[in-house]
Amino acid sequence: MTMTDTVPNASRRPRRDWHLLWTASAVSTIGDGAFLAVLPLLAASMTADPRLIAGVTAWGTLPWLLAALPAGALADRWDARRTMARFQVAQALLLGALAAATLTAVCGVAVLYAAAFAVGLAETMVKVSAQKLVPAVVGARDLERANGRQNATVFANRMFLGPPLGALLFSLAASLPLWWCASTFAVSAALAWRIRTPTTPGHRRTLRVEIGEGVRWLGSNRLLRTLSLLSGVANLANFMAMATFVLFARERLGVSDAAYGVVVALTGVGGVLGSLLSDRIVGTLGGRRTVTVTIFATPVAMIALGLFAQDVLTLTLLASVTSFCASLWNVASSSVRQRTVPAALMGRVSSVGLLLAWGTQPVGALLGGFVAGWWGLAAPWLIAGGVRLLAALLALRPLASWPGSRQQAGGAQRA
Repeated sequence: MTMTDTVPNASRRPRRDWHLLWTASAVSTIGDGAFLAVLPLLAASMTADPRLIAGVTAWGTLPWLLAALPAGALADRWDARRTMARFQVAQALLLGALAAATLTAVCGVAVLYAAAFAVGLAETMVKVSAQKLVPAVVGARDLERANGRQNATVFANRMFLGPPLGALLFSLAASLPLWWCASTFAVSAALAWRIRTPTTPGHRRTLRVEIGEGVRWLGSNRLLRTLSLLSGVANLANFMAMATFVLFARERLGVSDAAYGVVVALTGVGGVLGSLLSDRIVGTLGGRRTVTVTIFATPVAMIALGLFAQDVLTLTLLASVTSFCASLWNVASSSVRQRTVPAALMGRVSSVGLLLAWGTQPVGALLGGFVAGWWGLAAPWLIAGGVRLLAALLALRPLASWPGSRQQAGGAQRA
């Protein structure tokens, strides 16, 4: 398979479309970040039970377990530009409805669960469509740079701008950050609609047949299969730790509701830095060495956080290590996948990978709630770090199949 099989006519893609996609992502992730902070704050205002609070995260991520595979097949059938825009409009309407519900007596924990699930369901189509769009509007040689810039934007907006803004607006009125989130999704949809580069729809067969093609392709590629499984373990562990983070911040660090968003923002300091440096680091070390370092450094930092984080400074330093490593991982793994997967299968293969990677999130969130309830708020961090260390050891041999250079990525080993 040649590079042009994966990114057809990439050199002729207008830079305008890349900037529209990047800007749409930047706008929507500010809303994502605000929503990230507001949901647990809303839940914590209704109950102090860590299991119920963790349930909000579980319901919000459950669609990745239930709907990722059909989402990928549909993304390969439809034009990714239009799909992304339409489902972001759906997210805007859902958040507007939730904002209205907070002004009435009908908004309880069950309503939060339903809203989180519905928004997450729309998000599956948005993310899979965006995965398909990136290699369509970016040249193959520029994937690390583009993914790094997009990743930096995601970390900056989702971690730095969104959460503090969401928490601040929540301290004024519970509905304000939800109206704000709805507006960001609407603007992002308008930007995505203006992208001109089409993605070619695939031949329509039954969803079962099309999903099976994506599953078999990923299953036959040893490297991408391993990366997807590692992502699944990582997200299981991360959501185990983060599902009750609002209680960790309140009870262990003494953080107020208004300051909670700032604390969430501080945990992403390393993520922005890592994204900005990712092209240079991955280019110098290579993808395999970069990923190998991250899968060991992250769990060590998580365990240290559970043991020693008694103040915001210590938390920021240790969390920054994890987010720095996460940004390098995202850029390296996304770039090798975008080079390797054929364009006609990109939506389906991406969705299988996202099922494995993100489908574990609701499981991790539920486990985190129970673990915190049984053994305390530090226990999820310790157990999560141990799980990730074990996964890193098991992944060492499969990672040896990583191609030796960016130009060889299309020939990643299959086994």
